[in-house]
Amino acid sequence: MTQQTLSTVSPGHRVRLVSIDGDRLLTRRLLALGLSVGNEMEVLHHRKGDVVVGRGGNRLALGHDIADRLVIQEIP
Repeated sequence: MTQQTLSTVSPGHRVRLVSIDGDRLLTRRLLALGLSVGNEMEVLHHRKGDVVVGRGGNRLALGHDIADRLVIQEIP
């Protein structure tokens, strides 16, 4: 299993959030959206640099700048 950022993962892959490369404000913002370290999600789409992920029946669109700060691990 390799670690990479969320913006590099192809649609259809399941991933686990390993760390957030950002400040406390970004971490709090993501927590308010339901994303925290250890969460599993599926990459659904890449749209113009943005990434859409699915988690627990919900979809979440993340900008490319945020997706670049989320270190993930692919789940086989």
